[in-house]
Amino acid sequence: MTTSVVLITGALTCIGRATALAFAQEGAHLVVSGRRDEEGAKLVAELRKLGAEAEFVRSEVRHEADVRSLVDKTVALFGRLDVAVNTAGTEGTPGPVTEQTAETYAATFDTNVLGTLLSMKHELRIMVAQGHGSIVNVSSTYGRPVRRARLSTLPASTWWKV
Repeated sequence: MTTSVVLITGALTCIGRATALAFAQEGAHLVVSGRRDEEGAKLVAELRKLGAEAEFVRSEVRHEADVRSLVDKTVALFGRLDVAVNTAGTEGTPGPVTEQTAETYAATFDTNVLGTLLSMKHELRIMVAQGHGSIVNVSSTYGRPVRRARLSTLPASTWWKV
């Protein structure tokens, strides 16, 4: 059986980190991405201790050039892309929606929605050409319909993924 090549956005914390550890334990080749180099290096070291081939690529999912480069580097490193897990997300600026500005909402939306769409665009570019692949888009439980008026922009920007 061929070892899976897995790309994880938002891999440095929470669900993304747990996903990277789980794939490493299964022996996958991993490319993990996020915005912080030091945390990326620490995660790669931990994944390698589990026996996985792993690399960190710094990437900001709000920027299409970064996403394109991330996907292309994954293919350059391992020859293909079998699985993409898009976990990059942000809760944005804490506080009620009524206190948010267009700028704070845009920053949250650009990460949670645009970042996921850009990731899928470039992951699909490779997967369609190679004839296979799986994409998993992950949202937190805050992605469900708004339960309280005091919640911030996270529910509004992630509900569409659920």
